[in-house]
Amino acid sequence: MIEITIDSEYIKLDQFLKLADLASTGGHAKFLILEGLVKVNGELETRRGKKLRPQDVVEVEGKIIKVV
Repeated sequence: MIEITIDSEYIKLDQFLKLADLASTGGHAKFLILEGLVKVNGELETRRGKKLRPQDVVEVEGKIIKVV
C-alpha cells in the first residue's frame, strides 16, 4: 500500500487521483470515477468532489493508496 501525505484537512477525490499519479488530467480522473473504477474505503465512489481525509483508502484498478 502506498501512502500519500496531504497538507490540508481534506482533498477532493479528483485532485487526489492526479496527486497520486492515478490520473493524468482532471478529465481522466472524471472518467475513472464515472466509469465506476474508484473505491473509497471499500465502497464504489462516483462523486468527483468526495472529500478525502487522512486514513481514507482509495483503490483504482488494483492500486491501493492511503491518505495520510
